Amino acid sequence: MPVNMDAVRALVEARHGQPFEVLGPHVEELEGKRVVFVRTFQPGASRVSVVGADGKTLAEATRLLDEGFFEAALGEVRPASYRLRVEAGGSTYELSDPYAFGPQLTEYDLHLLREGTHYRLWEKLGAHPIEVDGIRGVSFGVWAPSARRVSVVGDFNGWDGRRHPMRKHEQNGVWELFIPGLEVGQNYKYELLPNQGDIYLLKVDPVAFQVELPPKTAARVYDLEGYEWADQEWMEKRKNGSYLEAPISIYEVHLGSWRRVPEDGNRSLSYREAAEQLAAYVKEMGYTHIELLPLTEHPFYGSWGYQTVNFFAPTGRYGSPHDLMAFVDTMHRNGIGVLLDWVPAHFPSDSYGLAEFDGTHLYEHADPRQGRHPEWDTLVFNYGRTEVWNFLLSDAMFWLDQYHFDGLRVDAVASMLYLDYARKDGEWVPNRFGGKENLEAVEFLKFLNTLVHQKHPGAVTIAEESTAWTGVSRPTYLGGLGFSMKWNMGWMHDILDFFSKDPVYRKYHANRLTFSMLYAYTENFVLALSHDEVVHGKGSLIGKMPGDEW
Repeated sequence: MPVNMDAVRALVEARHGQPFEVLGPHVEELEGKRVVFVRTFQPGASRVSVVGADGKTLAEATRLLDEGFFEAALGEVRPASYRLRVEAGGSTYELSDPYAFGPQLTEYDLHLLREGTHYRLWEKLGAHPIEVDGIRGVSFGVWAPSARRVSVVGDFNGWDGRRHPMRKHEQNGVWELFIPGLEVGQNYKYELLPNQGDIYLLKVDPVAFQVELPPKTAARVYDLEGYEWADQEWMEKRKNGSYLEAPISIYEVHLGSWRRVPEDGNRSLSYREAAEQLAAYVKEMGYTHIELLPLTEHPFYGSWGYQTVNFFAPTGRYGSPHDLMAFVDTMHRNGIGVLLDWVPAHFPSDSYGLAEFDGTHLYEHADPRQGRHPEWDTLVFNYGRTEVWNFLLSDAMFWLDQYHFDGLRVDAVASMLYLDYARKDGEWVPNRFGGKENLEAVEFLKFLNTLVHQKHPGAVTIAEESTAWTGVSRPTYLGGLGFSMKWNMGWMHDILDFFSKDPVYRKYHANRLTFSMLYAYTENFVLALSHDEVVHGKGSLIGKMPGDEW
């Protein structure tokens, strides 16, 4: 049966959603005989041959379209392996055919992804250097159910979305492709053709482990394997310890501004440079833990990092992922716990990120009354979608598992819990009972805390929750949200207000010191004096007090 030329034209025009139906080896009947055809699209090629493992030519390919679509008839038996010899632009090169390889995702993986219970998502989606049938390359995977076509584009193919279209698993909307010959360090993105319209989207990989430094936005193939941890003693001790049975003193750190190198353009310290200096300082000051402001990659360097685009990629401003592992390792070897500020409440609307990822509101709500945060002008995750749960839960597991963080400080929990947070009447959508509680977010937080405590004994979760929600740090089996601890925002405001008074008048405001005792035992509180209280012109702690510094 001759190849379907309509399908070929759709492929050449980057409109075909199932490239394996056209490209690669196909066994077909020709004049009553079984014939193996190999089809390939090589734009700009003048000649294509199929060669065997020994380098001998198996067949010369025939050009079916001037755009560069070729077909070769090999005979009745498919060779165990073959390569394509391509002549283009006056040069000749050989490559393995990406469309000769089968799926890399198993049926079990697809089942868990469809169910939303693949809590090690990073092991299957994203970019992974692997070996298939003795051939090294990179396996790519991305969730984009509404896209008509998804391609891997990068330096290796001239950012041409026609060259490497991906295989779609229809049952759950996951696309995958193994590209032989690619190596660590390649820059790449996904090019998507939405279901509606013909304008391509160029998106960074949601599960990328490393990305280019802003303002560049491409993902980069990175191999997380290979770091040799030396914190086994710490990890074992943490597993058998309890955060409620020993005092904890936490030092909050923004790595980009904590300490600079004046003699080198006033640059920030690298992860490895900061590790030794920060460990020595923290030990001298008597802290037991540090809490790092968000390290996930974000576009604006002048910010604290709370508008995350790349949830699985640590910022490259201070070094590589392995450098961050070395940072945590150094802290642990010095007896210091490391907490990460984690932001599952919202994400920015940058066009290359998660926003309208496949042309639809995939990660966020479509209704702006639910999907856009009015205070920060960011997008709110749709916690009612199992795949979004899976993405965020896997992200939490990723940082605890791959980077050995000792816990997560979950940012902006109040904005997750309330549908009317920072919204006026008429600007929010009630839940199914007519209330303002975000029931899906509540269930997500409960499951998050349960999963963290099950999978990583001794790890802590700390909520930045600024309202009077009951049971934030109560176990889920007692009706609470299940956090280990909660920031005591009320105490913080009271204590700062008290010390801002002139000492002459403080005796009239002693209730500020004692009021928190009325509720101090309702939660496992952390007494926080955070970055929020010393920025935007608020001044330092000593600057808030009356009098002179001397």
